[in-house]
Amino acid sequence: MKRFRQTFEEIESSLSRVESTWMDAHAAEVISMLRSLPMRRDYGARDIHAILDRDFKVGSTVIRLFMDQSKDEFVPNLKEALGENGKRYGSGVKCYKAFPEAYVSVLIKMGLGEKMHESMNRQLVWHDVLSERLKGGRGSATKGQARGRDMENFVEQILLEVFHRGQISPRCRFIGSNGISDEKTDFAIPSPDDPLILIEVKAYGATGSKQTDVLGDIARIVEQKRHDTHFILVTDGITWKQRANDLRKLITLQNEGKILKIYTKTMALQLKEDLETLKAEFGL
Repeated sequence: MKRFRQTFEEIESSLSRVESTWMDAHAAEVISMLRSLPMRRDYGARDIHAILDRDFKVGSTVIRLFMDQSKDEFVPNLKEALGENGKRYGSGVKCYKAFPEAYVSVLIKMGLGEKMHESMNRQLVWHDVLSERLKGGRGSATKGQARGRDMENFVEQILLEVFHRGQISPRCRFIGSNGISDEKTDFAIPSPDDPLILIEVKAYGATGSKQTDVLGDIARIVEQKRHDTHFILVTDGITWKQRANDLRKLITLQNEGKILKIYTKTMALQLKEDLETLKAEFGL
């Protein structure tokens, strides 16, 4: 083959639209099942069994659509609700086959029957359709952002009970140990220029790459901060149970002293008490 040099203009002029479709075989089967569902005044265990017995994989997607939850949200929530059965068998077909009645009972307690009635008896208008498109296009990311901001607000309220507002720098970049480089953090106390306490806040309602990304975020803070700067992590979400290895890595960092302590929302009182202790020790 003859050697030659290509140019930007040459490639740009040859570009064309890449068409794709969201409809695969699984989606077609889901739609087929949805269309076959009978209209009833109420939906109960019999209807849910029929969905799962027909095709568990397809039926699970149908159920998630009614529950308005992504797979990353629904699976850990269901597993948690299943209790010991979920711990032993998970939340999939194995658990359903082992405990069909208990499995369906949990789905009913999660509100599936009411969700089915609401969805199948609602009269749609054009803006409902467009609203669903909007939710599907950006809703998941928005939910994740809102979840994180709510968690940050939760931590900030605790900080305001301990420190003066002027001692709290939210969502900032702190100066690293070399006095030159900087790194992002959610809270720096008493200032980002010479922080004594750094706090990172992470909240998750769905598993995914973002939960693994936290390891990188934490590593960068640990690398940049002074050794005598206390670093606190506040995180929550049962979906950490689906990423147990990542959580173990965070705990290892805490055990090594690189993270002072890891807190969840249920540990709010401990967080406040420990912050009060740090405030006294630093004379803030």
